[in-house]
Amino acid sequence: MCHIRAAGFILAILATLSIHTSTARAQAAGSIEQNFAGSLTAMPAENLAVSGTFYVPVYSSVSMSAGRLRGDFSVTLSIHNASETKPLVLKRIAYFDTSGKMVESYLKTPVALKPFSTIEVFVAATDVRGGTGANFVVDWAAASEIAEPAVEALMVGSVGPGHYAFISQGRPIKLIGKN
Repeated sequence: MCHIRAAGFILAILATLSIHTSTARAQAAGSIEQNFAGSLTAMPAENLAVSGTFYVPVYSSVSMSAGRLRGDFSVTLSIHNASETKPLVLKRIAYFDTSGKMVESYLKTPVALKPFSTIEVFVAATDVRGGTGANFVVDWAAASEIAEPAVEALMVGSVGPGHYAFISQGRPIKLIGKN
C-alpha cells in the first residue's frame, strides 16, 4: 500500500513538472509582442529625441569548485518603464555570449511600453550559449524627457542540493574619456 501511495505521489510530481515545462516552452516560443501585448502601446508619433543604452551582465553558467563544476542558471531579463505618464520605446534587446558574439536578437522592430509596464526575456537554464560572461544590451528611446528605465536580470538555478538566485542590475553605457 505504501508503494502505491509513493508511486502516486511521484506521478503527481512528474505531471506537475510536465505541465510547468510545457508552459515555460510555450512562453519561450512566443515573441515579445505576443507574450506582453498588455504591456505594449502604440509607437509615439513624435520624433524620438531622448535615447540610451543599458549593458546587463548575466550568468547563464557559473564556474564552481575551482572550475571543476559548472552551474547552469535560467536568466530573466526585465525591462521596466519607470515613467508614470510616457511610453518607453525599446529599439533593441540583444543577447551576447562570453566572446562578445551576438547569440540572439529579441526584437524585429521597435516596441513601445506603456507607462509603468514591464516586459521580460527568458533564457532557460538548458540554454548555455551565453556562457559565464553573457550579457544583454538594451537600446531605448523616448519622445521627450523621461524617467530612466529600470533594467535588471534575475538568475535562478540549482547545483547539487543548493538553490541559488541572484540579480544583476543593468548599467547605462556612457562614454568615458579624458577630462
